[in-house]
Amino acid sequence: MPAAKRALLHARVLWELIRYDLLFAFRGLRGVRPGRGQRVPAPRAEDLAMESAICEAVRSVAPFYWKPIRCLQRSIVTARLMRGHSIPAEVVIGYRPAPFFSHAWVEVGGRAANDSPTYQMRLQVLERL
Repeated sequence: MPAAKRALLHARVLWELIRYDLLFAFRGLRGVRPGRGQRVPAPRAEDLAMESAICEAVRSVAPFYWKPIRCLQRSIVTARLMRGHSIPAEVVIGYRPAPFFSHAWVEVGGRAANDSPTYQMRLQVLERL
């Protein structure tokens, strides 16, 4: 990816993180959820490079954000950026009842895109956004 496109993608990640914080502060989870009824296109082979670039951009920008970024915020931002590039991303929130543990990750075509696939196997799905 050219340096100019990568810089633009990093700026977009920063904007999406700020947008998430503002929406969540004023409207809660309802403000950051995707609209209902959005059609998800079928995955394309050429989307894999952009998917990797988006995940890498989120990982690169996160340490420079002024507050800790939790898994839900990271996953929602990643999914929004992927959907903006027509990649069929879905945020999954999973949990383990005892001892309680929860985590959010992004799936594309049924596979974990921005996290370890072990979460898919070890956690029960609570919700898909």
